[in-house]
Amino acid sequence: MRHIVKIHAVILMLLTGSTLRAQEEKVLQDIKAGQEEDAVMLNLGADLVSRYVWRGYDIGNSPAIQPNLNFSWKGLSIGAWGSYAFSKHSIQMDDSTTLDAGNYSEIDLYISYTFKWFSLMVFDYFVMNGLNANDGNRYFDWNNATTGHTLEGILTFDGTDDFPLQVTAATLFYGEDKDKDSTGVYGYGGKNNFSTYFEVAYTFDIQKIGVELKPFIGGTPSGSSWYGPYGGIINIGLTARKNIGITPAYSLPLQVSFITNPQAQNAYLVFGMTF
Repeated sequence: MRHIVKIHAVILMLLTGSTLRAQEEKVLQDIKAGQEEDAVMLNLGADLVSRYVWRGYDIGNSPAIQPNLNFSWKGLSIGAWGSYAFSKHSIQMDDSTTLDAGNYSEIDLYISYTFKWFSLMVFDYFVMNGLNANDGNRYFDWNNATTGHTLEGILTFDGTDDFPLQVTAATLFYGEDKDKDSTGVYGYGGKNNFSTYFEVAYTFDIQKIGVELKPFIGGTPSGSSWYGPYGGIINIGLTARKNIGITPAYSLPLQVSFITNPQAQNAYLVFGMTF
């Protein structure tokens, strides 16, 4: 049954657009910059990543470009974030069946507010049909039973300069996150599942070599079409960040992440750069 559940979950996430991803850390970085400037700021840019891995899952099995745009003022941030795969991917169902999933495309809208060490965020996740962007998922369909959108509330404790511990709790509360159907498969039921994810991370700033290390561990308390058929640890790893000087006025931020998912028995080594 677990193999059946996993197959259904993958189809739901990658073909019908049951989204499960965003870069909330990018939002927190932009908010901090806005607080330091104490002025209305327009932030724009893009990340180039060798793989889009979010909360322990590889999304799209391809390098991707991830643009972002937001306005921030003091603790408030409103913006948009996207991810667009460079190549198509397929899903191996069994020894004789392979499904074409097309190019992965996602766009997320969000609003966030930070007060001291705490941030409250609401994300709207939406994934287009990878084979035909205008087929199936309708962007302006907000009916809870048929929408391709999923809303998530996220509460983050971002720590202090002396104790940079980051604790995150996130719960999906509307849209394409459904409970089990009559056969016990997540994602096909009629009620919201309220899938929840927790993560703890800590940042080590090694100033002598100009590297920031961030170990993290995350998991979910119950089964979900987003995270897996049962609760457990789904995201353990380490991220290393370093700014490479290009000119006296500009440095290129680079990062490498080693990520494992014990529940899915997967591991990834991901490279990224920010423009």
